[in-house]
Amino acid sequence: MAKKSMIAREAKRQKLVNQYATRRAALKVIVNDQARPMEERFRASLKLAKLPRNSSATRLHNRCQLTGRPHAYYRKLKVSRIALRELGSHGQIPGLVKSSW
Repeated sequence: MAKKSMIAREAKRQKLVNQYATRRAALKVIVNDQARPMEERFRASLKLAKLPRNSSATRLHNRCQLTGRPHAYYRKLKVSRIALRELGSHGQIPGLVKSSW
């Protein structure tokens, strides 16, 4: 089980990413548009830099929804390998059969 503070920090980052997504995308379009004047692009890049760092989507980290574990995360199921094994053993994931020999 992950620390509660780390899970809360990740939730806070997700909230900021959602809050600033449209503003950040609009500024990135201006910055990357080569047809615009250099001064306008520079002002947009300064505004982009003033946004909170945690509002960037690259700062998010995938975590297991059951345990909060950040490593060995299966994107399709949104759980870690340990949670996946437990759920599979209990037969709670359709189509998953735990192998044994």
